[in-house]
Amino acid sequence: CLTQLCSPFAEKTGKVLGEFCRCYKEQYGVALFNSVRYEIEGNGGPQAQLLHRKVPLEDHVIYSGNLFQYIEENKKWRNRFCLVPHNYGLVLYENKLAYERDMPPRVLVNSAGYKILTSVDQYLELVNSSLPGVSPKSGHSPILKCPTDFPLILWHPYARHYYFCVMTGKEQEKWRAVFQDCVRHCNNGISEDSKVEAPAFTDAIRMYRQSKEQYGTWDMLCGNETQVLSNLVMEELLPELRNTIGPRLKGKAQERQRAWIQISDAVYRMVYEQTKAQYDATTAKCEQERPQMESTIRTDMDQIITSKEHLASKIRAFVLPKAEICVRNHVQPYISSILEALMAPTSQGFAEVREVFFKEVTDMNMNIVNEGGLEKLVEYMEKLSHLAFHPVKMQSCYEKMEQLKLEGLQQRFDVSSTSVFKQRAQIHMRQQMDDAVHTFETLLHQELGKLQAKEELCKSIQRILERVLKKFDYDSSTVRKKFFREALLQITIPFLLKKLAPTCKGELAKFQELIFEDFASFILVENTYEEVVLQSVMKDIMQAVKEAAVQRKHNLYRDSMVMHNSDPNLHLLGEGIPLEWGEEPSAQPEPEPERRRRLKQVVSVIQDDEGILPYEVGAEALLQPSAPGQDPGAPPSSPAGLEEIREALQEESLGAAGEEEEEQRLVNGTNGLRESAEATLSHYATPASPPARAETSSPSMGTASHQPSDKETGEEVSSVGRECSSPQPMGTTESSEGVQTEF
Repeated sequence: CLTQLCSPFAEKTGKVLGEFCRCYKEQYGVALFNSVRYEIEGNGGPQAQLLHRKVPLEDHVIYSGNLFQYIEENKKWRNRFCLVPHNYGLVLYENKLAYERDMPPRVLVNSAGYKILTSVDQYLELVNSSLPGVSPKSGHSPILKCPTDFPLILWHPYARHYYFCVMTGKEQEKWRAVFQDCVRHCNNGISEDSKVEAPAFTDAIRMYRQSKEQYGTWDMLCGNETQVLSNLVMEELLPELRNTIGPRLKGKAQERQRAWIQISDAVYRMVYEQTKAQYDATTAKCEQERPQMESTIRTDMDQIITSKEHLASKIRAFVLPKAEICVRNHVQPYISSILEALMAPTSQGFAEVREVFFKEVTDMNMNIVNEGGLEKLVEYMEKLSHLAFHPVKMQSCYEKMEQLKLEGLQQRFDVSSTSVFKQRAQIHMRQQMDDAVHTFETLLHQELGKLQAKEELCKSIQRILERVLKKFDYDSSTVRKKFFREALLQITIPFLLKKLAPTCKGELAKFQELIFEDFASFILVENTYEEVVLQSVMKDIMQAVKEAAVQRKHNLYRDSMVMHNSDPNLHLLGEGIPLEWGEEPSAQPEPEPERRRRLKQVVSVIQDDEGILPYEVGAEALLQPSAPGQDPGAPPSSPAGLEEIREALQEESLGAAGEEEEEQRLVNGTNGLRESAEATLSHYATPASPPARAETSSPSMGTASHQPSDKETGEEVSSVGRECSSPQPMGTTESSEGVQTEF
């Protein structure tokens, strides 16, 4: 029955995809030209001081624990063992024993595009608005009842929904942080490593939506390319789907709502499969043509640039006077207000990242003083290496960005939601934390062979910490200034394009004759027009960010401040093989079977600290409170003890500070920042993109019967520890189940 309902929409899906693929082919040539030009001309941006991890951390589990899931087929709540591997997919097993025995998972969820709700009322409001005219009358049972006061609901505008609940508010907050981390990571599924396909795709999405008079930010630019394109198709299909299916739904309001969710999910799956096939075919065809196109670009680069500049000069003469008036009247007066609204929460978040990193390293140093030197270092460093991927410890950083509010500016500039800016900043925070940790562990690993006593180790840790913090401050300023410029462009450029469209867009066709036919694949009038509009406001944006830096607002460095790279060999260290803290500096390489056995002992970065939940329970058991446990994020000592060790370590490091002062000196110089209009314009429409993750076979996968791979589920658990009565060092957590985190 669902197949029959979905089939009429396949034709409309093909039509939308055909139009998009035409846009993609056009943008592919432009993106390829920009990439080759950028490769030849190079970039003069400031070099990052922190090292970037070349090989991503794998073979670890972000989180694992028990929660209750609502099973729609039998309308019952069941206990499930949930696992979050390094690719941030949610993997649900029947129970922990099923996971340990390598049994297939019950559900695999790709959380891109989902919202995490912690209230049934919030969920019911979204469900009622998704199908207008269908909502339960007062006094009638809602579509969902939760047996506890602590629900966790994954809601998607098109795909199926997932319902969970836990026993305590503490558990709810912990799982909410984990789920939000999964959503944040999966939303940014377009790889930054792709210098041609990614900008071509995002520019094609923007051009397609603008052709439909849709400007501004888009909340559903979430996931990998197939997921984003499926969302684009569903956005157009949804009104027709409501009008066609809505009147045919029968039964009570709750039954019609459930049927609507199932039908929407079925259509979304159909769209996803059709989209994947058609988009893959288009990209494959572009890849086949790429060698010939690239050869033409490299041969005729000078002529293409000259032709483009000639076209830009003609469009500039026509557009720039109108654009400058629009900028002066409608944009310029508000740039400083937008920037101030962005700067405060963003800078607070990065300051919290710095503080969390400082506290974790200081706690580690204190534990080494108390418990013994090099023997404990390996254990602590393996935990520290995963700090950026610890959802609970990073939550205090991410929460700062949740304060972002644009108030009236959001309506003025047609910004549908601030979520795109929040998530982009949070991704930057996680990356900066990982870069700081990786730089610290690289420098410390280099020092290990020279250290003999515990006191020398502690002094070295403190010196390296101060060294890394200076680098962090410099990189943090660079990253934030770049983020502010991009955010201002994302807000103002769509607004300007919409304002100028009535008087400018219709006249662009006459400029097409200025492009040589041989170069038509690499120069587009529409793109050149947008670059001219960008140039009209770019000067004001750059000036606003520069003034904020000159005033040292929120600890921003001036563009004329350049940190000398006093570590000429540091970046060479980063090119080496990944560090293995599980082996001593002088030890022989660990045998592969032993290494695999040790990896299989990994449970998760953090663990539930409540008791084991029963596999099947009724309402009475669900409502029974569980025994309280110790907060896994709690420091092992009092705040006074932390301050004491900070002061002691600070005094010990005074002698080394003079050496580091020369190394980290800031002097006047030139920034060398050269951002081409093409690269900037492409970037303002590009979503936040962390390193590429493994794609899933469907937009939000349901019950799976196949054997999960390591990339889907992480390593299996093969050993269970016992609770220890002695105090736990920072970064090590235990649950009352007796499962201890290992790395």
